[in-house]
Amino acid sequence: MKSAKLNDSTKISQSSEIDVGGNIQELLTRASDVIRQADIAGDEIAVNSVAPFLRRVSEASRREIKHLVDALQTVDKKLQTDGDRIQRDIEEYTELSKHVMQLTTIVSDSVNSLPTTSGNSYA
Repeated sequence: MKSAKLNDSTKISQSSEIDVGGNIQELLTRASDVIRQADIAGDEIAVNSVAPFLRRVSEASRREIKHLVDALQTVDKKLQTDGDRIQRDIEEYTELSKHVMQLTTIVSDSVNSLPTTSGNSYA
């Protein structure tokens, strides 16, 4: 089950990398187009074309970062919850182990205190 969760996490991470890679590729493509336009039409058109595009890329990047931060916070909460549960389980196991040792001692002492007959020995 853990490997399935890790695979899902890896798929999300790879998907995010592909999305970011796509955004970067789109930025490079548009930037080269804008540079060509600037050579042809002048600097004013280039500035007017680049600003909205950069704003959109920036907003997309910020959304992706927010998504990743939310996912990390979810994982952090799960790790905290699992850690608390494991700590409780260890404490319960330790207490149970003490009781088993006490019970074993009582049984052993009881068997040793049984009267022995000439042919039978319990100790």
